[in-house]
Amino acid sequence: GEVAKCRFVVGDPSYFPEKVQSSGKVARCICFLSAPPIAGVGSAQIIMPASQVKRKSDIYISYVSNSHCVVPEGRYLAIVTAAVETSDPSTELDQGIALLGAGNVKEKFFSVSDLYEPTDDGTSDNIFVSRSIDQTTHFETTCLDILDMYKRITGKDLDLSVTDLDQLRENA
Repeated sequence: GEVAKCRFVVGDPSYFPEKVQSSGKVARCICFLSAPPIAGVGSAQIIMPASQVKRKSDIYISYVSNSHCVVPEGRYLAIVTAAVETSDPSTELDQGIALLGAGNVKEKFFSVSDLYEPTDDGTSDNIFVSRSIDQTTHFETTCLDILDMYKRITGKDLDLSVTDLDQLRENA
């Protein structure tokens, strides 16, 4: 057998089940639509605030058109997500699905996924585990997780500011 060696390993929770703990559940519904939920808008992100949908957390909707090469012309793909808050997660996305338009949803696929977070920071064994992808469709929490992992791995904050492209190329 071959042995691979490295200074550290980065992986998602599915690779290291012994290094994570449950942090909740997320409900997702993938929907194929016959028209965009917002007339004349081919793709969008919609956040239904918790206070307006009488929940503890927001409902997230993302939809795209054929311009993203994911559906045929005249069809749209929507994903409705929310943190699970009740014992009946199949109903928790109803308000988001209703926003897609009555009769507009041609087919839908519902699922509930467990969310996981690492039990330690990874510095003791150089195994750095990310958090699960949560319900936010705009990837804010995923970006924050990446920044956190970078700092845990390198010991410093990631500086994404670019002031001089020539200097950046020299340092590459």
